[in-house]
Amino acid sequence: MRSPQVVAIGGSILRPEESENRKIWLGKLRQLAVYIEGNGRKLGVVVGGGLPAREGIELAKNIISDPDKLDEIGIAATRFNATIIQQILIDSGCNVSKIIPKTTLEAAELLQKYNFVIMGGTVPGHTTDAVAVSFARDSGSSDCIIATNVNHIYDKDPRDNDDAEPYFEMTMDELVQITGTDRLKPGQSAVVDPIAVGIASQSKINIAVLDGRDLDLLESALDGKEFIGTIVRS
Repeated sequence: MRSPQVVAIGGSILRPEESENRKIWLGKLRQLAVYIEGNGRKLGVVVGGGLPAREGIELAKNIISDPDKLDEIGIAATRFNATIIQQILIDSGCNVSKIIPKTTLEAAELLQKYNFVIMGGTVPGHTTDAVAVSFARDSGSSDCIIATNVNHIYDKDPRDNDDAEPYFEMTMDELVQITGTDRLKPGQSAVVDPIAVGIASQSKINIAVLDGRDLDLLESALDGKEFIGTIVRS
């Protein structure tokens, strides 16, 4: 039996400024889910907080200084987004857990019964990247796909550096050199969360980073085919 697969969907993909593209994307996600279930496969999905998380944290941070409390606001936003994806897949007739799990162990148990388990964040200090890698570990998957709004991991931030070079394949140690190991601040983002990198390294989980706005890339990665993106080997 093929082991379950886990993907992290960045909250940035659900951004409201691309409402028309977002409708098309959600429709294709439904089709992909039907295809996955039709082949008897199981998929865990961890959804990021995106704009709702950033706005909530921005609103509160002038009054609240405790980063854990600010993270709780972001976690609530991830579960809101996860519920949207969950209900869309339930509406498609797929075998989806009706519970949004609060731990990756709970998620792994649910994935034994359902074809799809959708979740958001879990605890302060862990972004949904870290949750997804932990979900992969707990469900017995050796790989975790991070579907975000960039097409590769780069040696430096391509938004600020025209000479940034993409990695097509790299080791986990090389990724640590780029991300470091320090916890991100509430609302802060990175191409891969440093905590997630640490968990992946310790648990021998491979990571794939790709542009989740193109669901054909995600489908290829889930099918084990070639795709445009970066593979990080543990």
